[in-house]
Amino acid sequence: MELTVWGIITAIVVGLIVGALGRLVVPGRQNMPIWLHMLIGIGAALLGTVLARAMGIATETAGVDWGELLVQVVLAAIAVALVAGVGRRRSVTHR
Repeated sequence: MELTVWGIITAIVVGLIVGALGRLVVPGRQNMPIWLHMLIGIGAALLGTVLARAMGIATETAGVDWGELLVQVVLAAIAVALVAGVGRRRSVTHR
């Protein structure tokens, strides 16, 4: 299982985009800065690249590997939603 430069670059770009959009997807106010959303998105997308390669979904293609991209997007979106949801539950509301 070899992680290519293109897979890493794709994971970073997907992570940045999904991390930023994750802020819009999760309802309510999040007490997290946008850079944290993007960082979580990058980590999840890199993990998605590794998982796609381990499961045999990722293949060496001349163009975009849609299977790997799908795994990256799904994991990044789930991670952003989970972390934003956990952070929201831990916040204390004052009356």
